Amino acid sequence: MTRVHDMGGRYGDGTITPEPEDEVFHTDWHARALAVTLAAGSLGKWNIDVSRHARECLAPTDYARFSYYEKWISGLANLLVETGVVTREELAGQGDPAPSPLADKKMTADQVAGVLAKGGPADRPSNTAPQFDVGDVVVTRKIAANALVDGGHTRLPVYAAGARGRVLRLHGTHVLPDSSAHRLGDAAEPLYAVVFPASELWSHPEHPRDEVVLDLWQSYLEPEA
Repeated sequence: MTRVHDMGGRYGDGTITPEPEDEVFHTDWHARALAVTLAAGSLGKWNIDVSRHARECLAPTDYARFSYYEKWISGLANLLVETGVVTREELAGQGDPAPSPLADKKMTADQVAGVLAKGGPADRPSNTAPQFDVGDVVVTRKIAANALVDGGHTRLPVYAAGARGRVLRLHGTHVLPDSSAHRLGDAAEPLYAVVFPASELWSHPEHPRDEVVLDLWQSYLEPEA
């Protein structure tokens, strides 16, 4: 069964209206939601894959009605409580505030530019050798679900499950989100850019000769039979 967040290629969700290129945030609180999410990440209590999975785990009714940054701030609130950074009472503005043992890890204003410029590289050494070369034809797993954790996070979209594509590039070896999102370790493995014709992904594409490029981990792929 498809998770509510896996919306790519799905019908019935309405028209996509492009936003003005010069409009970064609709309202001021959207910028603050992004800022506090990045700042909380610097506390070291979770990684980017854990935070992505936290948003995916929102109740389906909430996920469907929340705006983009409402999803972000709601996922963050859940993570703050789950990891013991704050209590539910503190989050609600109740109870007596107390100094946090994480206070020394807070991101200060003068650190922001450097942290954003540095980013969070996910390339890691791996004992898993690349199985495919550029130009090889590959097929994605028929079932897109996380193979390590039932109902867990994965970067293989449902619309690409069982599709045939061609390896465009090897990016090196990178953290496997399916493992990292559940604190099971980096489990780094080869990551490929794979190109798929639109006709391979959808039954009646408007432009069949269009192509879609997906970054996919080796464990998502199989050689063409």
